[in-house]
Amino acid sequence: MADSIDVSVVIPTHSERRWASLCRTVASAQAQLVTPVEIIVVVDHNPELFERAKGEFAGVTVLENESAQGASGNRNTGAFHARSELIAFLDDDTVAHPTWLGHLAAPFSDPAVVGAGGLIVPAWADHRPSWLPDELLWTVGVSYAGMPTSIAEIRNVWSASMMIRREAFERVGGFRVGFGKLGDQNRPEDTELCLRISAETGGHWMYVPDSVIEHDVPLDRSTFRFFLRRCFAEGRGKVQMAGLLPRDQKLGAEQDYLRRTLPRAVARNIKAATLGRGGYHALRAVTVIAAVAAAGVGGGVEALAATRA
Repeated sequence: MADSIDVSVVIPTHSERRWASLCRTVASAQAQLVTPVEIIVVVDHNPELFERAKGEFAGVTVLENESAQGASGNRNTGAFHARSELIAFLDDDTVAHPTWLGHLAAPFSDPAVVGAGGLIVPAWADHRPSWLPDELLWTVGVSYAGMPTSIAEIRNVWSASMMIRREAFERVGGFRVGFGKLGDQNRPEDTELCLRISAETGGHWMYVPDSVIEHDVPLDRSTFRFFLRRCFAEGRGKVQMAGLLPRDQKLGAEQDYLRRTLPRAVARNIKAATLGRGGYHALRAVTVIAAVAAAGVGGGVEALAATRA
């Protein structure tokens, strides 16, 4: 891997409560084996946090969100500031392994590649809940069973670990402002961006498992209550996203996940439970069913709201 690369790393942040994790994220970006041309921290409408970051992060560009409040506008501010060929994104509660940036940039030797994403592993505050199956690890923001295990083309990646060509990002206007994470809303702004860029440019995305980050999973995100709320929000978000897509652009990946991946997870865990391999397997089978139900209710609520509107 080269010693440097024409890429800027954008790290959005919004709350003092994440100051310690933000410091770890910035330090991990600075410790990459290949050096980015710039590290950009963008603060989301929080003047006190902006002043603190500007005063304490030496050699880091610190900006205030120039767009509407929320993750989408915050990332856009940093990305539109960058002048590098490539733009990489990290969340402020992640730690990138030293080879993260170099591995993530590797697929861009192919001009047809517009973006890439890497493996996200959980950093549990306590321990992983025994009832949570591998196929549903996405509920805590990490990679899950069913994703590629080697470098491969993929429909979309996650903004917690994303790299994109600046030209493609600017061509579509970046993340869709007003559609993303804000408060208790959890909409898939990264998936929507990937689909929009692929449709506009004809390019494709790559998944690079050798590019690794660790994502914090605090105690309050390890509860069954949070899990159900997350699935409900995902159902609502996917219905909202579907309303933004062209009629001929279907959510095929989601349909395949529901028809193949999750039924296999139920069957596998029921079999393991009946063979006496641990009662937690029965809990995992029930969890999958609960996830589908919660997402279905969320999708139904959103569809009803859209009809009334």
